Amino acid sequence: MPRTSLLRQLLQQRHLTTYEAFSAQYERAAARLAELDRDRRLASLQVSPRQFDRWYGGELLTLPRPDACRVLEHMLGRAASELFSTEHTVGEQPRARRQAPHPCPSREDDEHPLDIVARTGQLMASNTDDGTLAFLDSSLERITSHYEQDGPYTLRPQARQARQLAHTLLDGRQPPRVRRELFRLAARASGLLGYMAVNMGDFALSEAYCAEARDLSREVGDLDIELWACGTFSFSLYYAGRYGEADACAAAAGERAPQHVQAIRLLANGRARALAKTRDRHGVERAVGQALSLSDLHEVPDELTSCISFEPYGRARTLANAITSHVALRDTSQVLRAAEDLDDPVEHSSSSWSRSLVRLDVATALLQQVSPDIDHAMTLGREALRLCGNTPISSVYQRSRDLLEQAGPWRDQSAVRDYGEEFRTWISQPAALAMAASAS
Repeated sequence: MPRTSLLRQLLQQRHLTTYEAFSAQYERAAARLAELDRDRRLASLQVSPRQFDRWYGGELLTLPRPDACRVLEHMLGRAASELFSTEHTVGEQPRARRQAPHPCPSREDDEHPLDIVARTGQLMASNTDDGTLAFLDSSLERITSHYEQDGPYTLRPQARQARQLAHTLLDGRQPPRVRRELFRLAARASGLLGYMAVNMGDFALSEAYCAEARDLSREVGDLDIELWACGTFSFSLYYAGRYGEADACAAAAGERAPQHVQAIRLLANGRARALAKTRDRHGVERAVGQALSLSDLHEVPDELTSCISFEPYGRARTLANAITSHVALRDTSQVLRAAEDLDDPVEHSSSSWSRSLVRLDVATALLQQVSPDIDHAMTLGREALRLCGNTPISSVYQRSRDLLEQAGPWRDQSAVRDYGEEFRTWISQPAALAMAASAS
C-alpha cells in the first residue's frame, strides 16, 4: 500500500504522477539549480523509473542521495525531510510555523506560493549559460582573426559549427537577455559564412547567408551587424557582376543610418566600386569623399583592417577600395599616386590578399597608361599570384584573369607569356577551378 507522503501529494497536485512528466520537470530543475549554484554536476542528474516509483510510493527507508535532495527541494520548495514524511499534507507548514499566533487565512481561488515560484523558475529556465555564450563569441572572434592567414576553405567548417550551435540553442528556451545575445551571435556566424561564400565564388549561397544575418540582427535591433550584412551582400552582388544592384543595396542600407560607422564600408566597398563599373565618375568621387569624412568623424584607425572584420573600416582599407574604383575609371595617374601613398600600410599588413589585390590594381593601371609598362605590370601580376598562394579567393581570381585579358595585345612578349603560364598553373588548384566554373 503506497504511503501518502508530502512528495506524493505535491506531485498529484502538479500532475506529475507519470515518470515522463516528473523526469522532465526534475531535469529542468537540476539544470536551473546547476546554474544558480554554479555546480555543473547537478545539470546531469536524472531519475530512473525505479527511483521514481520508490519515491512516489513512499518506499524509502532513508532519504535519497544529497544531490537528489537538493534538486527536489529546489523543484518543490520543501525540505527533503518533509517531502518524504507522511506527517505533512499539502498546504501545511512545519510544526513551528503552524503554531504561529495569527495564521493568514487562505481563499479557495488563491494560487499556492509554491506554484508561483515553480512557474517563475520555468519561465527563467535556460538551455544556455554565460559560459556557452562566451565560447561562441570567442569562436567567432578566432575565425575572424585567423581568416586572412587560413582562408575560407579552412575556416568555413568552424563557422558552420558555430552557426549550428547557435541555431540549436535557439530552438530551446532562454530568458530575453540570453536569447538576444544568441540572435546576435547567430547573425555574426551567418555574416561570416556569407563573406566566405563570396570569396569562394558562391554568390547565391552568400545572398542567403547575408539575408539571414540581416534579419536576425534586425530582430534584436543590432544595427551594426545589420549594416555589415547589407555591405557584404553588396560585396557579393559586385563580384557577381550585378553592379547596379550592388550600388542600390549599399545605398539603401546607408540611408538607414548615414552617419553610422558602418556606412564607411557601404560607401567605399559598396557604392564607389559599383559606381565606377558603371562609369559614374561623379558618384565615385562623392562616395569616396563621404567615406573619408566619416572616417575622420569616427576617428577610425589608419591601418589596413581585416577584410572580414566586423570592426569599422580603417582608412587604408577605404583608400584601397578607392584605388580599385579609379582603376575601373581608368584614372591611371591617380591609381599610381594613391598606391604609392598606400604602400607602407599595405606592405606592413598581414593580409596577403590585400597586398595581392593592390598589386593587381597597379598592374592594370600600368597597362592603361599611354606608354604601357608591360614588364613591370606582369611582374606585379606574378607577385600577386604568389602572395595568394594556395588560398585563392574570387576577387584575386577575377582581377588576375582580367589582367591577363588586358595584356592580350602583347601576348607575344615573354613577360606576358610568363604571367599567363603562372596564371594557368595557379588556376589549376581545385578551389580556383571552382571559381572559374562559377564565373563562366
